[in-house]
Amino acid sequence: MLTTSDFLQYTQWSGIATLVFAALTILAFVLKWGFRFRLVGTTGFMLVLTGGLFALSLVPLSRTVIPGAVKFTLVYDNGSSQAVIATAPDVSPTELEATLRQAASNLYSYGRLGSRENNQLIVRARTIIHPEPGLSLPVYLGQVTRSLATREDSEMAVEIYLDKFAQLPSSKA
Repeated sequence: MLTTSDFLQYTQWSGIATLVFAALTILAFVLKWGFRFRLVGTTGFMLVLTGGLFALSLVPLSRTVIPGAVKFTLVYDNGSSQAVIATAPDVSPTELEATLRQAASNLYSYGRLGSRENNQLIVRARTIIHPEPGLSLPVYLGQVTRSLATREDSEMAVEIYLDKFAQLPSSKA
């Protein structure tokens, strides 16, 4: 996976290429070359590309990986203080706890707007069961609550609803 230092190096090379295209564009206008306006477009594109690479060199692109977490899908996110993830029905309580911690860490963002009272992000985990043909029921298996104020939240509160695991078809509880 590319790191921020890789993007910084790409930014430097792209910046040099942008300066070369800018110099070539100026030379094309001085010598009245026929393709000088194409060079204007190329130089503009290189400026945009360099700016994008520079932005990627500032922001970390890493995702948290917690051992024991299973694959999940984000099914609802209000962009503020609530999100819902979906897991497979055969998830165990320990896998669910690791998955909730990973989801809460990955969904943290400085841009989330928490309510002024508690400033908390709540991530709920659910799965879908099919008790009979043609009937699908969502079952909420747990939730995690984390702070929106700091990136590293050591006081994440994870709740696992063990009674809901009894409803699952192949319960590991």
